[in-house]
This record gives sequence, structure tokens and C-alpha cells, in this order.
Amino acid sequence: MGAWGYGSFENDDAADFLDDVTDSGDTSLLREALDNVLTSTEYVEAPDACQAIIAAEIIAAMSGRPTLAAERQEELGEWLQRIRPAMDPELVSQAREALLRILAENSELRELWEEVEDYSEWQASLSELLLQLQS
Repeated sequence: MGAWGYGSFENDDAADFLDDVTDSGDTSLLREALDNVLTSTEYVEAPDACQAIIAAEIIAAMSGRPTLAAERQEELGEWLQRIRPAMDPELVSQAREALLRILAENSELRELWEEVEDYSEWQASLSELLLQLQS
């Protein structure tokens, strides 16, 4: 995984996924990314986790509660204006569940972050995102 920082959008998998979503015309990729994490029976792979985090960021923005990191993503703002996706409360719930799985044991992304000194900052960024997804 090419990581540039602990923020949600600061790795290669996240950047690629954001490009894919903003090139699309609906929210199907968001649902797929969350589903990949939620249906993982034993271990959440890091690329799947990165995509689910971006999906959660986008869902928070769709709900009118974007994180500061999401607000800085011009292409996301343009996509939201262009698509104007309908908000589905189930998506919000799934995003929260996926983030909790990523923060829990059996998460490759968590294990990778535990090995570096920015682990607490990474956890804090996901905790902020969870707060934005609270109803």
C-alpha cells in the first residue's frame, strides 16, 4: 500500500477508489466497498478497508456532515453536485459498521498502522469520521 499520510484520502488505494467513484453516475461502488468489508468472514484486507473508508467519507459528505479531509476533495464536491445522490440511512449504518470492523482485530490496515508512530493519528481520523456518521 502506498501511504502518504494517516488521513482517509492519503493513500494510493483511496485515491484510485475516489477516482472510480467520481467517474461513476451512482452510489453502487460505495455499497460494494462497504459490502466487501462487512461480508469478510475472517480478515479485512487493507485495500478493501481503504476503499470502505473512502465510501464512509463520501456517505458522511452526502449526509451533509463531511470531514475536513472530504471538504478538501474538489472532485468529490463536484461529483456530489452532479449526481445529487439520495441519502439512504442504511448506507450510513453500513458505513459505521465497516469502520468499526476496520478498527477492530482481524484488520490488515489496523495491523499496518499499529507498526508505525502515526497509529494514534490514524485512529483519531477514523473516530472523527465515525462521529460525522452519527445520526
